Amino acid sequence: MIWIQGRITLPPRQRGFHLFTREVIDGVQGLERIRVGILHLLIQHTSAALTINENASPEVRRDFESWFANAVPEHAPFWTHTLEGPDDMPAHIKSALLGSTLTLPVADGRPALGTWQGIYLCEFREHGGPRSIVATAWGEA
Repeated sequence: MIWIQGRITLPPRQRGFHLFTREVIDGVQGLERIRVGILHLLIQHTSAALTINENASPEVRRDFESWFANAVPEHAPFWTHTLEGPDDMPAHIKSALLGSTLTLPVADGRPALGTWQGIYLCEFREHGGPRSIVATAWGEA
């Protein structure tokens, strides 16, 4: 049994949905040694999220951003947590909707994603800053 744990630090990105599958594959040192196993990802922030979706069409990522901006608007009169700016409370809600973790199967040293699937960083703040992700993988060599 192999256990691997590390941190992936992502540079600041603008608000939106960003593919970062390659950064996960390259950032989890030793993942290539696991023949069959599990990869768990945790984003250590409350205003960003992780999800899996379409990896080919950038329109999908833009449509996600449009839907979330409409469904959870900034400057809503009912927000009471406003000290950190108008995008903060909506970012917390959006993060809660999508979640802070992903658990993926690993096959032959890579996440076993479908052909059209990619791992997204969902950045909900206008200026979210660097994001830290703890990656834990375990399995058989």
